[in-house]
This record gives sequence, C-alpha cells and structure tokens, in this order.
Amino acid sequence: MTTIRSCSPADISKLNLCNLDPLTENYARKFYFDYLAKWPTMFIVAENQKGQIVAYVMGKVEEDPDYLKILGDKYLPWHGHVTALTVAPQYRQMGLAKRLTAQLDRACEQENAWFMDLFVRVSNKTAISMYKKMGYSVYRRVLSYYSDDPTGKGTSEDAFDMRKSLPRDKHRRYVREKGENNRINPEDLYHG
Repeated sequence: MTTIRSCSPADISKLNLCNLDPLTENYARKFYFDYLAKWPTMFIVAENQKGQIVAYVMGKVEEDPDYLKILGDKYLPWHGHVTALTVAPQYRQMGLAKRLTAQLDRACEQENAWFMDLFVRVSNKTAISMYKKMGYSVYRRVLSYYSDDPTGKGTSEDAFDMRKSLPRDKHRRYVREKGENNRINPEDLYHG
C-alpha cells in the first residue's frame, strides 16, 4: 500500500528513486527545501511500505504583481502551479499522479486560486494525455522553453502551458481549448 502525505525535510534526501527519470527536472537541494518552507501543504509525497518515496508533486500559489493589472489578459492572477510531478517508473499506471495532483488541487482551492497551471515538454505525449484526462487543456505553446533536449535531437524544446479551472473560475475565464497554436516566447511568460 502507498501512503499519500505531506513532505517532511527528511524526505528530500529520499527523492532519488523518482528523479532518475530523464523527463523529471532535477533541482538543487536548497530549491526543494525552499519549496517545503514556503508551501508545505503543496509538497506532497507518496511513500511505499518500505519507506521509499515513490512519487511526489511540488506546487505553489502565485500571481503577477498588482501594478501589472494594466496588461489586461496577459496579467496572471492568483493561481496554483505544478512545479514538478514525478512517479518512479515501477509505480506508474497505479493512479499515484492523479491522487497527488488531486491533493494539490485541494490545497490550491483552499488558497482561493483561480486555476492550476503547469509546463510539460511537447514531446512528452504520455504526460500530456494524462493531464488532459485530469481536466487540463493546452493554453499556449512556449517556444524553446526547455534549454536541454533529452532526446539529443536539438538544443531546446517547446513546452505546453496547460491549465485547469478551479471552482473559483466558474466561467472558465483563465483556460482555453486548443491552445497548441497560440505560440509565445519564454520572455513573454513572466512580467513581475
């Protein structure tokens, strides 16, 4: 049986089983500790019976600064963001990603977020399909978002910015369908 629970500081040193996947972003230990300190309810792990961390999700809530509201539709309001979601290969297809993201969604709903967003490599068809089944849609394509290319075919790779409305966004104002052809450059993502 696998237990879903909040991450603890001791868990940071046990993420290796998940981080061996070439599509998983790896960060410095300080980055993980910073997330845990700032958003403790949004760093969630799945632990097996042996005490191994076999999956995790890291998230946060954020928004553009108020002075950027003049940007209109480009202003990014209070929302939840999936920074990392990974499941160890031998624990895939067991529903762990869905359980982890559902708990993150609830944490972001408690923070009154409008929507959830995440970035995923356009080549990661398995993840894109999974996210669509969870209710996400492609909002836009970010050109050359990833500066590395795990396939070895190039020097960068595009990302899909995928979003899912939360209950606060009753009119689905912050999501769109079929955003694959709405292309932007990475420097157009962040304003603040």
